[in-house]
Amino acid sequence: MKKIKINRYIKLFLKLAITGIALYFVFNKIKLIDVIQIFESSNLFFLFLALICFVLSKLIASYRLNHFFRSINIQIPSSYNIKLYLLGMFYNLFLPGGIGGDGYKIYLLNKRFKVKVKRLFWALFLDRLVGILILFCLMVLLSNFLPYPIQYKYFTWILIPLSIVVFYLVIRKLFSHFTSIIFLTIFQSVFVQLLQLTSAILILFAFGIYENTTAYLFVFLISSIVAALPITIGGLGARELTFLYGAGLMHLDMNNSVGLSLMFYIITAMVSLSGIYYSFRSDKLY
Repeated sequence: MKKIKINRYIKLFLKLAITGIALYFVFNKIKLIDVIQIFESSNLFFLFLALICFVLSKLIASYRLNHFFRSINIQIPSSYNIKLYLLGMFYNLFLPGGIGGDGYKIYLLNKRFKVKVKRLFWALFLDRLVGILILFCLMVLLSNFLPYPIQYKYFTWILIPLSIVVFYLVIRKLFSHFTSIIFLTIFQSVFVQLLQLTSAILILFAFGIYENTTAYLFVFLISSIVAALPITIGGLGARELTFLYGAGLMHLDMNNSVGLSLMFYIITAMVSLSGIYYSFRSDKLY
C-alpha cells in the first residue's frame, strides 16, 4: 500500500515537472508582455459569447456521458449527472490529463450504484473516445481547407466515414451493450466539438484576428487531443506547446496562438471551478 502511494507521488511529481518545463519552454519562445496586451485589448463581448459556447458544449457532453451510464444500468437524473460532470471538470483542472476527474466519478458511482469498476471505466473511456473520433474527423475536414500544398489531401475525405465505420464495428464486437447509442453519441459529439470550435473562433475575434482562422482551428483540434493525454496537469502546458510548434509550422503568430490556448484554458477553468462546491458538499450532488 505504501509503495502504491509512493508511485502515485512520483507520477504526480513527474507530471508537474513536465507541465512546468513545457510552460517554461513556451514562455521563453514568446513575449509574455505581448500576450498580456492581447488579453487587455480583447473584446469582452466576444469572450462572453465564447464562454457561452463552451458551457453549451459541456452541457451536451454531460448528456452524452449519461447515455453511456444508462447503457450499463445506471439511471441518474440529468441534474445529478450535470453536477457530477462539473465535479469531474473541477478535479481535471489539477489532475493529470483530465483522467483524475473520471477516476473520481468511477469512485462515486461504484460506491452509490454498486456497478463494477470495469464497466464504469469503459463507459467513461468510450465517452472520451467518441469525442476524440470527432476531433479527428474535424481535423481531416479542415485539412482540406488549409492554404498549404499537402499531397493527396483531397483523398483524406475517405478517412471520415472509414474511421466512423471502424469505430462502430469495434464497439459492436467488443462492447455490444453500447452499440445502440453509438450513432446518437457521435451526433452529440459533433455538436460538442463544433461549439468548442466556435468558442475558439470567438476568442480569435476577441483578439481582433480574422485571418488564417482555419489554420488556427486546425492546431486547436490537435492541441485538444494532446491536452487529453495524461502527461501534464489538466492539459496545461501540453496544449500551449502544441500551439507553439503548430504556429511555427503553419507560419502563424506565436503570441496569438499561445494567447488563444491560454484564454481557452482560462474559460475552461472558470467553468470547472463551479464544481468546487460539490467537492465540499458531495451530499448536494443527489
